[in-house]
Amino acid sequence: MVKKIDHIGIAVKDLAAAIKFYEEMLGLKATGTEVVEEQKVRVAFLPTGDSEVELLESTSPDGPIAKFIEKNGEGIQHIAFRVDNLEEKLAELKNKGIRLIDEKPRYGAGGARIAFLHPKATFGTLIELCERK
Repeated sequence: MVKKIDHIGIAVKDLAAAIKFYEEMLGLKATGTEVVEEQKVRVAFLPTGDSEVELLESTSPDGPIAKFIEKNGEGIQHIAFRVDNLEEKLAELKNKGIRLIDEKPRYGAGGARIAFLHPKATFGTLIELCERK
C-alpha cells in the first residue's frame, strides 16, 4: 500500500527562520516556497535522501497550522506516505472502517494529490496519503 515516506510536515511560526536553520545548521536546501490557499499555509520543501522535510507556516490566524501551533507548539504536524492510487486507498481504508478526514483527494503543495486520515484512527498521528505524478 505505502511506497515510502514522502515527507514529514513540521509546523513553524516563522518559515524564513526555519529554512535558515535547516539550511545553515543541517545542510539541507529548500527548493522554494509555495502558498496553498485552500489550506491557508505557506510551505517549503527540503529534500533529504528520497524523502523531504516540509516546513509549514500559517497564512491566517484561523488556519489549521496556526491552530496546531496554538494547541501543541511548533513541531511535527504530520507524516505523509506516498501511494500509487489515492482514490483506491481511501476507498479501501473507508471499507475497513478507518476514520478519514478527507474522503476525496484534494490538491496540496507541489501539485500532489493528498488526503488525511484522522489521528483518532491512527494512534494519535495525523497521516497524510500523498500521490505524485
